[in-house]
Amino acid sequence: MKNQTKKFLIKTLPLLFSILLPVMGNAQNYPDKSIKILQGFAAGGNADAIARAVGIEISKGLGQAVVVEAQAGAGGTIAAGTVARAKPDGYTLLLATGGHAVAGALYNNLSYKTVQDFEMISTITYFPFLMVVSAEGKFPNLPALMSQAKANPGKMAYGTAGIGSTHHLAGELFASMAKLDLLHIPYRGDAASITALLAGDVPFIIAPPTAVLTNIKAGKLKAIAVTGSQRWVGMPDVPTVAEQGVGGYDVRSWAGLMAPAGTPRPIVNRLNVEIQKSLQLSNIKSRLEEMGGEARGSTPEEMKSMVASETQKWTQVISNAKIPKQ
Repeated sequence: MKNQTKKFLIKTLPLLFSILLPVMGNAQNYPDKSIKILQGFAAGGNADAIARAVGIEISKGLGQAVVVEAQAGAGGTIAAGTVARAKPDGYTLLLATGGHAVAGALYNNLSYKTVQDFEMISTITYFPFLMVVSAEGKFPNLPALMSQAKANPGKMAYGTAGIGSTHHLAGELFASMAKLDLLHIPYRGDAASITALLAGDVPFIIAPPTAVLTNIKAGKLKAIAVTGSQRWVGMPDVPTVAEQGVGGYDVRSWAGLMAPAGTPRPIVNRLNVEIQKSLQLSNIKSRLEEMGGEARGSTPEEMKSMVASETQKWTQVISNAKIPKQ
């Protein structure tokens, strides 16, 4: 038996090394050409801006150009599918957002698995949503709005950027935890929901800070709650949902960098180091704050655990709210 094992090892070890050596060599020489970061939303939007801001800084540390490409459509799933199928060599990366976990919970026929088909590299930023009302409306705070909703089950409406958006699921989780019967009104994007709120078509909306800041500063809209577990640095006077009676409520979107599954760990580690360095820079911190977020990196393991947890959370919310799977 020992002789057979020895003969097997003698025959297979050269083959094993012939497979591993190119991979080890590629990781050791990484990067020796430009790197592409795909993001799944419109050029010029938050995801695009985050990818470009961080991409510029990590390119300096890596000594290679980092090119950001928008591959918009289907809530970011087109770009995610492209990266999941890409060669796992560290040259095609994904700037994923909170919608990545939502998609894993909402869509039945994705061409990839949300967690298993990617190597997580690091989170980059987290940002909350705001619950917003008309500045001239009758709701000075969230408790007043909740009181009205409880008195009129099924009649209190809220607007979001669309069915299955993180905004929508944040509303469904809020309704569930606050024991409210709310009516969801989906619009085609944040701009349309804001227009509806300004016109008085809905009493409140859920939107990211960047979408509503202009109208808040102009005195047309008012933020009455922050969806994250902590107050947002951009509006420190606006309390969280949890502070106003819905204990434990915490919804934040995020952005982070991923690579195709099978990308060598030395490459993942190298990219992680460069992201952590970039997030310490004052210009990056300021840029992320301008977009409503805060710079926050992670280990690959921490990011993997977070994405898995977020996918599970939204799966439960979708099930409880009886939102049809897409």
